[in-house]
Amino acid sequence: MLKRRSWCWCLILLGLIGLSRAALGEDAKQIVQQAVKTELTANDNDHSRWLYFDVDKKPKSEVTQWVAETPKGDLHRVMRQNGQEFPADQQRKKMDEFIRDSDAQAQQRKAGQHDEQQATDLTKLLPDAFTWTTTGSHDGNTVLHFKPDSKFHAPNREARVFAAMEGDMTVNDAQHRIVSLKGHLVRDVKFGGGLLATLKAGGTFDVERRQLDSNVWQITETHVHIQGHALFFKSISEQEDEEKSKFKRLPDDISFQQVEQELLKYEK
Repeated sequence: MLKRRSWCWCLILLGLIGLSRAALGEDAKQIVQQAVKTELTANDNDHSRWLYFDVDKKPKSEVTQWVAETPKGDLHRVMRQNGQEFPADQQRKKMDEFIRDSDAQAQQRKAGQHDEQQATDLTKLLPDAFTWTTTGSHDGNTVLHFKPDSKFHAPNREARVFAAMEGDMTVNDAQHRIVSLKGHLVRDVKFGGGLLATLKAGGTFDVERRQLDSNVWQITETHVHIQGHALFFKSISEQEDEEKSKFKRLPDDISFQQVEQELLKYEK
């Protein structure tokens, strides 16, 4: 009787193991779906403005600056560009020129809206473009591994690049917010047989975020190192390291003139 009971328990245990493995995959996707929903809702509801210090390095451009957000656009106080230090009067002159240039402001807003829409579209693809598994947890966060899903059909070129990635995403358990997303291209991505664009396998990306306020999370580090060239990327470099720090919240309705005075208070 004891042996029979032991055998039954073994079968039950094996069945539970099988169920738990299936549930892990399903739970991982549910975590991603909840995080995506939370991020999109937060993005729609967030109208906060921030001032921060920004260091942006690209192969042919390196900028050290203070940036302040306003309802009409972002004002940049460029301290150093491509090895050249700008004196205070020149920094102010460049800001004044932007404040008077409504066309430059409109162009900046248009580029920002394009990037925002692209980020939103790609975020929506996260649950379905990949297969997800939970790989661990630490400090109130869950780490999930993602691989391209062979059943996924990318709707556009950007999504094709996105869906050729493999890596890890960390999600905050309490707030369902994305803490980090990092990975690498697992295969070459070509467009027009490689004539229009080719991105090489092995290229990496790393995006880090942190909480600034009760409901506000911001990207603090972006590292993209992808070999190749893609004509359709207009405002995203394939080689870039950007770090943002020293965040300070500003009034939601702050003007260019007010934010210029605020920017001028800060040193390097």
